[in-house]
Amino acid sequence: MARSVAVKKGVKPAKSSYVLDEQVGFILRQVWQRHSSIFSRDIGTNLTPTQWAALSKLAETGPCSQNQLGRLTAMDVATIKGVIDRLTARGLTETSQDPEDGRRLLVSLTRAGQQLAEKVAPNALAITRETLAPLDAREREMLMALLSKLR
Repeated sequence: MARSVAVKKGVKPAKSSYVLDEQVGFILRQVWQRHSSIFSRDIGTNLTPTQWAALSKLAETGPCSQNQLGRLTAMDVATIKGVIDRLTARGLTETSQDPEDGRRLLVSLTRAGQQLAEKVAPNALAITRETLAPLDAREREMLMALLSKLR
C-alpha cells in the first residue's frame, strides 16, 4: 500500500548500493530460520536448539562448570543459566561441587539426560544432513570450512 501511495505522488525509491537480499547477515538469518524449522520438526523431543547444544556438549565433554559450558556452546552467562535451570527442572542435568574447587559447581547429565542425548543424537545428525541437502559433498565441506573461518 505504501508503494502505491509513493507511485501516485511520483516519488521513486532512491537508488541504493545496499540490497538486503545480498547481505550476509540477511542470508544467514534465512538459513537459520530454515534450519530452525527442520530442527523443531525433527528433533523428536521437546528441546530447543540451545538446550540440545548444552546436552550434546555435556555428553561429549562430561561434567564442567556452567561458565565453561556457556563458552563451549557460545552462550552468554544469562542464557546458559536459564538453559541449565530448565534442563535441571526436567531432570536432565544436575549440579555438584567441583572436587578440585569447592566454590565451583559442576554441571553434568543425569542418567535420563545421558539417555536422551544418546536417543536424540541420530535425529540431530539427520537435521544437519537435511539442512545441507541442497549442497553436494564438496559444497558442504567448503561451506563448513568457510563458516568455521568466520567464527
